Amino acid sequence: MTYKTILASAAAILAFSLPAFADKATEDYVEENANEVLRTLNDPALSASERTSTFNAYMDEFTDMRAVSNFAIGKYARRFSPEELERYREAFRTYALAVYEVQLDQYRGESVVVTGSTDRNERDSIVDTTIRRADGKDMDVRWRVLTRNGEYQVVDVALNLEGNLIWLAIEQRAQFLSLLDRQNGSADALINKINSMTAKLRADQAAGRNPGLGSNDASE
Repeated sequence: MTYKTILASAAAILAFSLPAFADKATEDYVEENANEVLRTLNDPALSASERTSTFNAYMDEFTDMRAVSNFAIGKYARRFSPEELERYREAFRTYALAVYEVQLDQYRGESVVVTGSTDRNERDSIVDTTIRRADGKDMDVRWRVLTRNGEYQVVDVALNLEGNLIWLAIEQRAQFLSLLDRQNGSADALINKINSMTAKLRADQAAGRNPGLGSNDASE
């Protein structure tokens, strides 16, 4: 069984074990903001650099990058020095935003439609959506949303990669922890690897190659 198959199976088991029906406010939050992100990707008035800048600013607001970056390195979030943690978070943010932009950009569509939702608890929900496309090649995307002090923020996104819904933060956590365990917890080793992953992602995008996550495996 491949690593991605294991992750996809775990996500499926998680989904079936969740109690049903997130509140409508959570669903509306995802639908409104996901459509705003989609409009940014589809805006013909923006140059490539303007679109990336606008997209990144919106995703920074929509997504709790600090929480996602801490999750991705687990115990090492407490072991890095403050300076190392800050450098890692910036490298991670740049990479994560590039992943979101590149993957979603491959599935530009007309609208994002909520198809269902589940509650893990009163503060933690998963919202299922579909990006509708005129050519019929719709894309399923799942959003994990946490509620803190009445505010919503996305902490993970599952995209359809190679036929499986892969949770990006979970995927990166497994890769990053493997690298850190082999490199004696070296923040520099992880940061250098993340920067090289970002560079490769952008190079693949510029060359018109499919920049799948597997080609950027941090466990190498």
